[in-house]
Amino acid sequence: MAAPTRRPHCRRLILLCALLGMLWEARAGQIRYSVPEETEKSYIVGNISKDLGLETRELAERGVRIITKGKTQLFSLSPRSGCLVTAGRIDREELCAQSAPCLLSFKVLVEDRVKLYGVEVEVIDINDNAPKFEDENLIVKISEIAAPGARYSLPEAIDPDVGINSLQSYQLSPNRHFSLHLQTGDDGTINPELVLEHTLDREEESTHHLVLTAYDGGDPRRSSTALIQVTVLDTNDNAPVFDQQVYRVKVLENVAPGTLLLTVRASDPDEGANGKVTYKFRKINEKQSLLFHLHENTGEMTVAKNLDYEECSLYEMEIQAEDGGGLKGRTKVVVTVEDVNDNRPEVTITSLFSPVREDAPPGTVIVLFNAHDQDSGRNGQVVCSIQENPSFKLENSVDDYYRLLTAQILDREKASEYNITVTATDRGTPSMSTEVHITLYVADINDNPPAFSQTSYSVCLPENNPRGTSIFSVSAHDPDENENAKVTYSLVENTIQGAPLSSYVSMNSDTGVLYALQSFDYEQFRSLQMQVKASDNGHPPLSSNVSLSVFLLDQNDNAPKILYPSLPTDGSTGVELAPRSAEAGYLVTKVVAVDKDSGQNAWLSYRLLKASEPGLFTVGLRSGEVRTARALLERDALKQSLVVAVQDHGQPPLSATITLTVAVADSIPDILADLGSINTPADPDSDITLYLVVAVAVVSCVFLLFVLVLLALRLQRWHASHLLQDAMGGSTGVPTSHIVGVHGVQTFLQTYSEEFSLTPDSGKSHLIFPQPNYADTLISQESCGKSDPLCNSVESKFPIDDTPLVPQAPPNTDWRFSQAQRPGTSGSQNGDETGTWPNNQFDTEMLQAMILASASEAADGSSTLGGGAGTMGLSARYGPQFTLQHVPDYRQNVYIPGSNATLTNAAGKRDGKAPAGGNGNKKKSGKKEKK
Repeated sequence: MAAPTRRPHCRRLILLCALLGMLWEARAGQIRYSVPEETEKSYIVGNISKDLGLETRELAERGVRIITKGKTQLFSLSPRSGCLVTAGRIDREELCAQSAPCLLSFKVLVEDRVKLYGVEVEVIDINDNAPKFEDENLIVKISEIAAPGARYSLPEAIDPDVGINSLQSYQLSPNRHFSLHLQTGDDGTINPELVLEHTLDREEESTHHLVLTAYDGGDPRRSSTALIQVTVLDTNDNAPVFDQQVYRVKVLENVAPGTLLLTVRASDPDEGANGKVTYKFRKINEKQSLLFHLHENTGEMTVAKNLDYEECSLYEMEIQAEDGGGLKGRTKVVVTVEDVNDNRPEVTITSLFSPVREDAPPGTVIVLFNAHDQDSGRNGQVVCSIQENPSFKLENSVDDYYRLLTAQILDREKASEYNITVTATDRGTPSMSTEVHITLYVADINDNPPAFSQTSYSVCLPENNPRGTSIFSVSAHDPDENENAKVTYSLVENTIQGAPLSSYVSMNSDTGVLYALQSFDYEQFRSLQMQVKASDNGHPPLSSNVSLSVFLLDQNDNAPKILYPSLPTDGSTGVELAPRSAEAGYLVTKVVAVDKDSGQNAWLSYRLLKASEPGLFTVGLRSGEVRTARALLERDALKQSLVVAVQDHGQPPLSATITLTVAVADSIPDILADLGSINTPADPDSDITLYLVVAVAVVSCVFLLFVLVLLALRLQRWHASHLLQDAMGGSTGVPTSHIVGVHGVQTFLQTYSEEFSLTPDSGKSHLIFPQPNYADTLISQESCGKSDPLCNSVESKFPIDDTPLVPQAPPNTDWRFSQAQRPGTSGSQNGDETGTWPNNQFDTEMLQAMILASASEAADGSSTLGGGAGTMGLSARYGPQFTLQHVPDYRQNVYIPGSNATLTNAAGKRDGKAPAGGNGNKKKSGKKEKK
């Protein structure tokens, strides 16, 4: 039974110890100082930096400052000494009146810690006030019949000091009729009373003058005096008596002036003037005398001015009633002012940390503020709240201090500033509230790279642009601000055809405008691919890239170039042969041209611009084939001059022309015979041309003679001089060239191609003189064997032992192409001059492949075209050294019209009949193609 009884006592002891520990901790957290009143400014109250555990220099660094609720700042912090000093004169009586002790409380904020410390300063009273009588001249009326020992109240002196410095005693000047008696009340106040020692005789002395002195207990001791005049009256033996010793009344602070508070009433049984009572305030200070009014005759006490609970909630005063005989009575009045909710809460912002970085972590303190209400009770209880905002939250820090914190990471790009409304509401009825608007700015950080409006850009630029042309402008937006949003543009380094990109284009770093540094050529490259980089000026800088494609647009800046027939290098005009027996549609030659441009600018059309005999020849519009328009007649001139124009379809169109000379004859001897019978009209230009032709002929003869001499010397060295001497002895002068002039235009009709093959270490040699090759119609082998002196001389004058002279097979005059051999769409229809152009990439690639294949076959001697191996028929005019290897490669944008004729290298005998080519024998050609 003893153990259970002790356990409750142990628990109570433990709880008591815990409570004492909490109280001691709370008291230890409070900093206390004391300072005497009336000290000079900057008086050191205490070393607060030491008490806070801080160095002197840390006061400013940590933002230590004083927070008070009052309007007057009584204390300040000295940054040099780190001490708490007075900010001015401190009057204890003004601050605390009669309250003791006089404690001043305030808070000290350490801003970087966001921590508050309570400081309490006790103002110590000094004897700076002397006792003071409310009325320094007092008249006391005493009846002459008053008995000795009668007491009369004297006015009290008021000393605002407290403690020992307050009023301590009174002293009356010496008088044989009167003495002074001091009466101490329950509240410690001393009330002086005048005591009648001896009976008065008005007739003997009607007036007595006394001096009452009041003393305090301070050091030095202070005092004040009041003059008392005692008037001896006739008999009045009853003093006024109040109904109550103490009157108490409660009044709301918002009552209107003039409101009746109470009515005091005193009765006097005397009659006449001795029974008439008048009322007046006694022991009331100046402030109270302005707030209340007492009717002198009725004793009604009313409110003179508006009351304020927050200024004073309790008023105490005395009312004195005096009859006509001079007798007095007194009572005490206590007025209690009750609070009403007439004050709105006050919000004081202590610290505002703005702007705040947008990457501030959640829980960052934004605002520290104080919310208080001057009302009391529930009217003074304040509750703070903010509008619903997920970015912020409100916490109650210490007492009536609140902290506004971030609840999540902010984003300046979504909201650069926040208008936060803090509402402070009291708990009164009806409640009152106050709103405070706080503007919080969000500081930007570089967290967004520049962004382009498109994922890629493309622009078309005509070629041949001037240098410095503005090509395109890119723009990137950075949602950050200031330097973080300032965008600079640049090009990512790259190379185009081995040259740096910066040699072609440049970009304005501020505006993003792309400029051309040179004039572009579509035939050089079709497009420019680059990467544009947009960087901001943040730290660290952020960037983004976008692809920019510049596509060049072709312009018609290249005229068609004629590949075949090509003009001789000596400036003369090439000659084509047409037999006299040619019928209508006979293919004389074909003009082949290319254009470096592409698309419509490379579509070529051919037309006959000028002819010496109109209506005799036609030119294919798409194919460029020169054909006879009708059968040739004997009356047709030997030499026909044709000017063929090749024009593209660009805007404006460009063109090229070539002059063709067509010789109308069946063979070279016929041409010579016909030319011999032609009388050339006198023409000054023809004489000049004749001189030039003669000069060329002489040079050719000299060159041939030099070759023959050199050959003879070489053969002589190989010990075959006897054979060479016979050959040289029997040789006759052979013309080195046949030069024919027709209508003033001299033309080389044949070209000799010599091949010498000398075998070293042998007495035998191989000498080949191939027959001359002509443009279109050549002499047959039979006619050469019968009548051509050149062939005879070669075969007879150069007999070499056991080495046959191998003649070269003459080319076939059949120019027809089979359906499978036609290279493009222009040859897809036999004889169609209005064929369509290639309209897709597949046809173009086929043409390119066929051209390359033909060039390859010509290079290795495997071509099926006539006129010599690998020459595509061109060596018939220009010799075996001319192959398609000399033709430029225009694989990108060349369209070569087709043809319905083919050159065959068929070896066989020619019977001298008219060739079976052209349109005159289409059916026969078709049968061959089917086979």
